[in-house]
Amino acid sequence: MNKTFSANPKKIKRKWRLIDAKGKILGRIATQAVMILRGKHKAIFTPHVDCGDYVVIINAKDIRVSGKKMEEKLYKRYSGYPSGLKETSLKVMLASKPQDVLRHAIKGMLPKGPLGRETLKKLKVYAGSVHQHQAQAPKILEC
Repeated sequence: MNKTFSANPKKIKRKWRLIDAKGKILGRIATQAVMILRGKHKAIFTPHVDCGDYVVIINAKDIRVSGKKMEEKLYKRYSGYPSGLKETSLKVMLASKPQDVLRHAIKGMLPKGPLGRETLKKLKVYAGSVHQHQAQAPKILEC
């Protein structure tokens, strides 16, 4: 009789993956990145254990969206003070902080709580094509 396998954090071997976001759809990149960050592409996937790989996303400034999202999609933040709600459109966010757009989309797809916060630490997003993870030799993924 076989026992059910449950992943152990000590036994997990993490790899580095590289995604080039140039000309790709925002949601498609985010879902691919989340699948790798969570480890759902591995046979040893266990829902309560962080068994995913590191993900490096480059060219975040060159992502695309469909429809009128560029003008109509709003990112909201609240300072906690009266009339402290700030709204920023996707177009402005891409011009000023393109890496935050991808990070926000990916964070929303991760589990809430300690597991999601730990998983998000393995995500590295860069606006341009230059990144500082060449030493890890990330494997290029086609999305």
